[in-house]
Amino acid sequence: MERILILGPCGAGKSTLAASLGEALCLPVIHLDKLYWQPGWVESTPEDFSARLEAELKQPSWIVDGNYSNYLEKRLKFSDTLIHLDYPRRIHVGRVIKRVLTKKGVVRPDMGPDCPEKFDWEFLVYTWNFRREKTPKTRALIESVQATKKVLTFTHPRQTKAWLQSLNETRP
Repeated sequence: MERILILGPCGAGKSTLAASLGEALCLPVIHLDKLYWQPGWVESTPEDFSARLEAELKQPSWIVDGNYSNYLEKRLKFSDTLIHLDYPRRIHVGRVIKRVLTKKGVVRPDMGPDCPEKFDWEFLVYTWNFRREKTPKTRALIESVQATKKVLTFTHPRQTKAWLQSLNETRP
């Protein structure tokens, strides 16, 4: 596992897992939200984001977390391992609501500068509809690369936690 891609719905814990894995495996972590969002919640242009993402993906090793489905195939091309956090809606939507309530006004380490946590109806609706609208495409892409990449799918945070713990126990 040298180039790990972490996918899943908003609130699944992609960034948290990426940080923990990065520490356990001594790999650099690339948060797509941090790469994409400019100060003050200004979106990057597709050209600028694509160029920055491509430069990061050419590095010898990394962990990338985030969705950005328009750029998923590019990330898959460079990755050797894919981790899919395929959690039920109640878990990831609940986590997003909790995050907004407990972190409002705080800039998370996985976000762009001057992009504090905020409540956003559009984002909440996107999160609510994620499994129906985004997950089928993700599953199809995963199926298409299973023969050439290591694929791990976790359907509950307990599975992810147990796997991460077992990984840490086997490390020197």
